[in-house]
Amino acid sequence: MNFEIVGPVRNIEYIARGTSVRIRVYLRKAYGRGRWRKLKGVATVRLPNGAERKVELHWYEAHGLGKRDMKIKHYLD
Repeated sequence: MNFEIVGPVRNIEYIARGTSVRIRVYLRKAYGRGRWRKLKGVATVRLPNGAERKVELHWYEAHGLGKRDMKIKHYLD
């Protein structure tokens, strides 16, 4: 992750759950067993150059393991 989340993540939605998560085998090997979900949301982030931008984020999450592999999909401003 080459950015820092500045504010709260809003408008969180599920993209995929359970067997619909395509990389669940990788997630299980890298981070452990869990009920993996792919989510998306909108947040303000600070980029490495110091600019703050509103973006759409995608990430994977499992109960007890937290958010993993967070990435910026779209810049919204």
